[in-house]
Amino acid sequence: MSGPVAITAATLRRAATIVRGGGVVAFPTETYYGLAVDPFQPLALERLFLVKQRPADLPILVLVSGAEQVGLLAAGVPSLFPPLMRCFWPGPLTLVWPARADLPARLTGNTGTVGVRQSPLAAANQLIAACGGPLTATSANLSGQPPAVTAAEAFAIFGDAVDLVLDGGATPGGQGSTLVGVRAGRLHCLREGVVPFAAVQACVFSCTYPSPFS
Repeated sequence: MSGPVAITAATLRRAATIVRGGGVVAFPTETYYGLAVDPFQPLALERLFLVKQRPADLPILVLVSGAEQVGLLAAGVPSLFPPLMRCFWPGPLTLVWPARADLPARLTGNTGTVGVRQSPLAAANQLIAACGGPLTATSANLSGQPPAVTAAEAFAIFGDAVDLVLDGGATPGGQGSTLVGVRAGRLHCLREGVVPFAAVQACVFSCTYPSPFS
């Protein structure tokens, strides 16, 4: 690979071919650059862990285009999640769902859960659309190191270890997405990020929204 490429219809088609073939593509998200593979391909996930030098017991976050794709990953809908989706999706809030039993163990880290969010970034959604389904969005970094905020940084970290780097300009960096799950029927903050957990709680307790699944 000679270096990052601009995001065009042609490079999105190329990226989709790579992902469907089990490859790894670096791409921009609303926080950092991420690494996309097909979350339903165990061998692609194995390669992703090798590329990132990631501990085997850590799950991988997934991007979807909207509520209609959540059922491909989640076994059920916690009652507290629909208002959060209405408040914060698309946006940097990752919701941790009960995972479908047929998901690869690498994706869930054997936790029985899967983290999912919808990105507000057009480039990320264009890639999801080109690939025809959810994509992993783990940060573009070696495990324990700072994530890439530009395509050039992603290429410098990985080089030919990934198959393609899509250049969508600089990403904001800073904090990652906020991770929220449900424990004993109550919201539980697994990682506070861009979205303050207090705002997440306020959304549930002060707002009423129709379910995006209805």
